Amino acid sequence: MINKILNQDVQKYINANLNTDLHSLLLKKSPFPEVSMQEIVQQIKGKQVAQKKFPFLLKEGIIFPPQLNLEQSSSEKTAHYKSGILKGKKFIDLTSGFGIDAYYLSKNFEEVTLIEQNTDLLEIVENNWKILERKARFINQKLEDFLNQNKETFDVVYLDPARRDQNKNKVFLLEDLSPNILEIQEKLLSISDEVVIKLSPLIDLKYLVSVLKNIFRIDIVALKNDVKEIVVFLSNKNSGEIICNCVNLENGESAFTFTFGEEENAHAEYGEPEKWIYIPNHSILKAGIFNLISERFGLKKLHPNTHLYTSNEKIEEFPGRILEVEIVDNKQVKKKSQFNIISKNYPLKPEEIKKKYGLKDGGESYLIFTQSKKGKIILKSV
Repeated sequence: MINKILNQDVQKYINANLNTDLHSLLLKKSPFPEVSMQEIVQQIKGKQVAQKKFPFLLKEGIIFPPQLNLEQSSSEKTAHYKSGILKGKKFIDLTSGFGIDAYYLSKNFEEVTLIEQNTDLLEIVENNWKILERKARFINQKLEDFLNQNKETFDVVYLDPARRDQNKNKVFLLEDLSPNILEIQEKLLSISDEVVIKLSPLIDLKYLVSVLKNIFRIDIVALKNDVKEIVVFLSNKNSGEIICNCVNLENGESAFTFTFGEEENAHAEYGEPEKWIYIPNHSILKAGIFNLISERFGLKKLHPNTHLYTSNEKIEEFPGRILEVEIVDNKQVKKKSQFNIISKNYPLKPEEIKKKYGLKDGGESYLIFTQSKKGKIILKSV
């Protein structure tokens, strides 16, 4: 299939139709007897996804897999982040997939091994790595079979378990993944002192700590304030303390680091809105460190269930959005005004608020509908 797709005329046709409606294209007959229109559209879709998700693959000779493999792949940005953490001599990716993580992580290792049970997908990755001039050992085998036969050890073992069941429904508990992490965790730690697992952003951190052994680090990785993945690090040299990092890539924010369990001993100070309002980024919210944020930055929290913070002096290094605000009442909210609406611990959702007050969405100003300990309030950015 690869050689047929790489045919010069086929590539010209693909590049000429990058902006063509894919549904209408699928209704047409392929102009190439050896390449189906479905295969052509797969390559067009891959190039479209790559423009945003992994632009380093926009090179001549690169082949793209089916849609599901594209969706499950890490973005170039998150893969690059992980590559700044891991290094050593021997690296193995037990669930290679489309190989985005493996490509970036491999930069810091002398010997690289990729395991992938999908024959067609591994052939695509092998082709692409030749184009990218990156060397690796490619093994077409089930992860479980490889682990049963393997006698090697590695500096780092990496895996990104499949998060869909047999009916292609999304799953995220470790026992429901493929492979079942709980069944193989001891085997993984027998072939490496460091095991790194990429997991769903939906997974609960307390659940993780309760079922996984030897965790020494958890990274909550967001990209432009959208949590993309939870990365958990296991080590045979674990000291017992678990370091957590809240990371929000491309927002110019420093990582927020804390020790797992620190939130339980933290105490928030409460108060009414002052000059500045702080809205934590989503990696912070995912971590659930609501009291710790108040304590670390010396900020007052508006309400136990309102994850907004306030101060008279601006704290520049806060990991999230910072707005200068004033309190307004209902009468000051004029109909047909344009605002970005934020609703936090408030009875109405943004769409309901816009309808009730006759507001337009957008613009540069914000209206925050929320509540403090004294009751419901409306805050306007100034």
